[in-house]
Amino acid sequence: MKQLILEMESYAAEHNVPIIEKDSIAFIMKFIKAHNIKNILEIGSAIGYSTILMASVAPDVTVTTIERDEVRYMECLKNVKKCNFEQKINVVFQDALEVNLSNVSYDMIFIDAAKAQNTKFFEKFKYFLKPNGVIITDNLKFHGYTGKADEIESKNLRSLVSKIEEYIEFLKENKEFDTNFYDVGDGLSVSVKKDEKK
Repeated sequence: MKQLILEMESYAAEHNVPIIEKDSIAFIMKFIKAHNIKNILEIGSAIGYSTILMASVAPDVTVTTIERDEVRYMECLKNVKKCNFEQKINVVFQDALEVNLSNVSYDMIFIDAAKAQNTKFFEKFKYFLKPNGVIITDNLKFHGYTGKADEIESKNLRSLVSKIEEYIEFLKENKEFDTNFYDVGDGLSVSVKKDEKK
């Protein structure tokens, strides 16, 4: 397992695939363990790096992960097979916004895909959370650009950072969830679904 993780890290560096920062995945793995999380939905598998690490937390943790890029999807499948996690990890090849889910609910949803779509992902998949379930989002600092959209010269980058800033505001103002922000890795948010009965 350790060897595979190292191989994935070097593959990501070599092929310019963005994978989660070590501090962030360590934080998430601790969170999964501390809150006894069993089933996870991940939006954005890439090569399966965070997927496999989350699934490795405990024998009864399962992950459904969605990836729309075919090369990364194939690489993810290959890595899941290498660590014999086919029973624990279900890899779905589709655009997350087009995926149809039914009769499923998750303890945790991890959003780590196209940053400009974070709000859409959140709004779509929140209905598949169990009561008191949690949505974790990565890359909210976006390499230190967040909060500085006005200073960015590249129009595309400025637009992307503005969308991340809007998403942060959306989380802060969301009445259905209590969100905490953590200065870990590239910035994480943890949004806990409020108990509707209260």
